[in-house]
Amino acid sequence: MRKTPQRDDWAPGQFLQLAAVDFTGIYAVHLAAKEERLKMTRLALSLLSGPFLAAIALASAKVVDPQSLTQWHRVPWYLFALVVAFGLLSVLPFLRLIEAVNAHARTARAINNFRLLYTTRLVKDLDWSPNLPIDPRFPETYAPLAWPGINVMMLALVNSTYLTVGMTGLTGQEPGLPSLMTGILLVTLVHYAVYYVRCNVSRRRRLPHNPYEFPNLET
Repeated sequence: MRKTPQRDDWAPGQFLQLAAVDFTGIYAVHLAAKEERLKMTRLALSLLSGPFLAAIALASAKVVDPQSLTQWHRVPWYLFALVVAFGLLSVLPFLRLIEAVNAHARTARAINNFRLLYTTRLVKDLDWSPNLPIDPRFPETYAPLAWPGINVMMLALVNSTYLTVGMTGLTGQEPGLPSLMTGILLVTLVHYAVYYVRCNVSRRRRLPHNPYEFPNLET
């Protein structure tokens, strides 16, 4: 039977192999996260352009008088309905962006946790460690000033504008700038609350079975 080598018998080269796999893994995680954000952003912008394309098509077909689009009370109700419908559809990529941020952050933290298994040995034997994070709490899932957070919140602002403007037009109200801005702010805060609850530590998950009773380092 082949004997499994103990940790003290491992050569530094084996730890370097772990570092090479580590670099590849963290690169793949960041690349997948960037690709996911780009795809969802493109989908959201495509959905948000729907009311403009519909208005152009209706005006070109002379179904709607282009001059009526310059005055709030003359805009047809179905255009406001289209604004609301596409605003609701764009909530789907908004939610998908949040879940993508969560998934990639958890994967990156797991790689950070894995890195702790060998980085101390590299420092001791080779006086070198990879220039990569070793904190299993990094990256933060709830980081509104990071690029994923900025991307999500800007989409939330645009969604809120569509929903507020569309619902105001459907109810037949003549909006003022203060009331319109207040409505957009309130709807944006609802989006922000969803982002906070889904990404913050208040989202508790059941821990997996741990027969070896090693400490859990994930936040």
